Amino acid sequence: MQPVLARYDRPETLFYLDPPYYGRKLYKFNLDPDDFRAMAELLGTLRGKFVLSLNDVPEVRTIFRKFHIKGVETAYTAQKVAGRRFREVLITNF
Repeated sequence: MQPVLARYDRPETLFYLDPPYYGRKLYKFNLDPDDFRAMAELLGTLRGKFVLSLNDVPEVRTIFRKFHIKGVETAYTAQKVAGRRFREVLITNF
């Protein structure tokens, strides 16, 4: 992530970040809490804008508290039980 952000960071850039969910081991490559804290620090240095989507858990809201956080509800298309809704957050620096 850092090389891409560093290379393309300009005031007119908009980054969209969709990392693995916080505290969930669903992926081949997962992040630990320190990775999310480092991400928040790095995002705080950007000249450009960003939108970050994550699962809505208290730890995420704490780590990214210096940014704008909006809770949203969504349904995933790839799920066993159709119609279930899930809480996520969209985090931005604008």
